[in-house]
Amino acid sequence: MIGTGIFIVSADMVRQVVHPGLVLLAWGLAGIIITAGGLTYAELGSMFPRAGGLYVYLREGISPLVGFLYGWTLFAVIWTGGIAAAAVGFARYAGVVFPGLTPEVFFGTTVQLPTGPITIGLSPQRLAAVASIVLITWINVRGVRTAAAIQAAFTVIKVAAVVLLLGLGLTLGRQPDALVANFGASFWPSAVTGSVIAAFGLALIGPLFTMDGWYALCFAASELEDGKRTLPFALTTGTGFIALLFLGLNLAYFTVLPAAAIGGAGEDRVASAVMAGMFGPIGEKLMAGAIMISAFGLNLGIILGGGRVFYAMARDGLFFAAAGRLHPTHATPANALILQAAWICALCLSGTYGQLIDFTIAASLLFALLIPIALFALRRSRPKLVRPAPVIGYPLVPAFYTAACAWVLVAVVWQRPSYTWPGLILVTIGIPIYWLQRRGRRTLGPAQQRPGDSR
Repeated sequence: MIGTGIFIVSADMVRQVVHPGLVLLAWGLAGIIITAGGLTYAELGSMFPRAGGLYVYLREGISPLVGFLYGWTLFAVIWTGGIAAAAVGFARYAGVVFPGLTPEVFFGTTVQLPTGPITIGLSPQRLAAVASIVLITWINVRGVRTAAAIQAAFTVIKVAAVVLLLGLGLTLGRQPDALVANFGASFWPSAVTGSVIAAFGLALIGPLFTMDGWYALCFAASELEDGKRTLPFALTTGTGFIALLFLGLNLAYFTVLPAAAIGGAGEDRVASAVMAGMFGPIGEKLMAGAIMISAFGLNLGIILGGGRVFYAMARDGLFFAAAGRLHPTHATPANALILQAAWICALCLSGTYGQLIDFTIAASLLFALLIPIALFALRRSRPKLVRPAPVIGYPLVPAFYTAACAWVLVAVVWQRPSYTWPGLILVTIGIPIYWLQRRGRRTLGPAQQRPGDSR
C-alpha cells in the first residue's frame, strides 16, 4: 500500500477541492472505505484461500465470465500498468540521487494516438525501471519466502520513513504561516454545494488508488501458512493501520506548507517539497531515496500477487497454458511471473502506462463494487460453506463498500467521460477472448493440480 502515491496525489486533491478540510476528509473517508473492503475480502479470502484471489471470488460468486474479465483487465493494464508506473516512479526519483539517469529517449520513435503522442524507446530512466522489474521478478521466482523476507525489510524501512516524515512535519517542521493559511477560514468551504460534492467524489480517486494493492495478498492465499487466519488478519489490521498513517501524513503536509504550495508542488512531489522546506536540498534527496525504497518495496509485493492470478486463470484453461506450470525447484508460478514481467517492461518502454492507468479507473471501480455483490450471492447460494472470518457488521459493511465505489465511479463517468470509455471498451474486448478460450479449453490432468487448492 505504501508506494509513490502518498507522496504525490495530495497536490491534485488540493487542486480539485481547494480546502484542506476536504482533503483530510477524503483521506479519512477513503480509509474507512478501504477498511470496509478489507473486512469484506477477509470473509471471501478465508472461504477461498486459493491462488487467484479476486478472480476466484468473482468466478465463484457471480460467474466464470466476470472472473475472467477481471483477470483479463488486470493483466492488460490495471495491475501491470500500476507496476510499470511504480517502476518508472522509482527510476524518476533515482534520477534525483543519480543525475545520470535522465528521462531523454536516446533510441525510439514517436507514435500519434487519438489520446495524444507517445514516445516509444529507450532512456536511462526507462532502462532503470526495466532493470528493477527484472530483479524483482527474479526474486519472486526464487520463492515466496525469499520475496517475503526482502519485502518485510523494505516495509520496515519505508514505514519508518513515513512515520519519521509525519513526526517531523507535526513537530520541528510546523510553520506558522501554513497553520494560519490552512486551518483558518479556508479550512472548510462556506457552503456545501453540488459542485463541491462532485469535486469531492473526484478527489477520492487519489487516496483510493494510493491505497490500492491492499488486496494483493489475496492472490497468493494458497501459499500462506494458515491462510484462513493469516489473510483476514492482514486485510483488516493492515488496511486500518495504513489508512491512519496516510491521514496523519497529510495532516503533517498541511502543517508545513500552505495548501497553495502543496497544489503547486513541482511535478506534484509534495513530500519532496515538504522535506525541502524543512531541510533544504539535502532533505529533497533524502526523500527521493525514501520514495525509491517505497516504490521498490511496493513492486515486490504486487508482482508476487499478480502472477498468481494469471497462474490461476491458466489452470482454468483461460490463459496461456504455459502460465499454469510451476517452477520445478521453487514451486512458484515462474512462467506467469515472467510473462507478467515481459508485459510490464513493454509498458515501461512504451511511455503509455500513465494513459492506460487513467483509462482503467472506471474498470477498476467496476470490479471493486462487484466483489461485495459476489459475497451477497455466495451467502444466498452457498449458505453452508464454512466462513472462518465472517464480515463484522454484515450486510451494512459490504453494502457501504460497494455503494462508495459506485459513487466514485459515477463521479468519474459524469465528470471525466474521456477517461472511462477506453477502460470499459477494454473490459468488453475480453468477452470474445473468453469465448474463444473456452472453446479451446483443455481438461487439466491430476498431475497439474493446483497447489493449496483442495477442489
